[in-house]
Amino acid sequence: MATKTRESSIQDKTFSGVGNLIKLLPTGTVFMFQFLNPVLTNNGQCHTVNKYLSGILMGLCGFSCCFSCFTDSYRGSDGSTHYGIATMKGLWPSSDSAGSSVDLSSYKLRVGDFAHAFFSLIVFSVLSLLDSNTVKCFYPSFESTEKVLLMVLPPAIGAVSGTVFMLFPNKRHGIGYPSSDSSQDS
Repeated sequence: MATKTRESSIQDKTFSGVGNLIKLLPTGTVFMFQFLNPVLTNNGQCHTVNKYLSGILMGLCGFSCCFSCFTDSYRGSDGSTHYGIATMKGLWPSSDSAGSSVDLSSYKLRVGDFAHAFFSLIVFSVLSLLDSNTVKCFYPSFESTEKVLLMVLPPAIGAVSGTVFMLFPNKRHGIGYPSSDSSQDS
């Protein structure tokens, strides 16, 4: 009986860790990058305008990854899910009437939010800068000379970031994630 409890505890921790990894990068942002990058880089055959457009895309998607680490959701007095931005005083709601009867001061900005934003940006940067179309566009000779780095860096960054996120899980339920009663405890 004790082994079943231990196995279920390990399984719960594993699923929780995978869930935290999924929250590491906003899936909509990554999907948008993966969808638009081949178009904006002309499948790696870039001209100057393609480089600017691709750079703008990477900047906007990187900002989105960081910004999403500072958002949270809560259940309003009307029972529906509302979103807001974490500040030093608490959550700044998207509409004033939704948060009037809910204590939003427990959603204050924390140091962990900045750490999660930093690692989210690092993971997205590795994902975007080492994308095959981006490499062909911005630094084509790099693909042949530094093939080992292109193969080793993404899993290494993923392992470090994954470890950090498993040890220090993010308790925010940002835009795109359902709120829960436990988010007020964060």
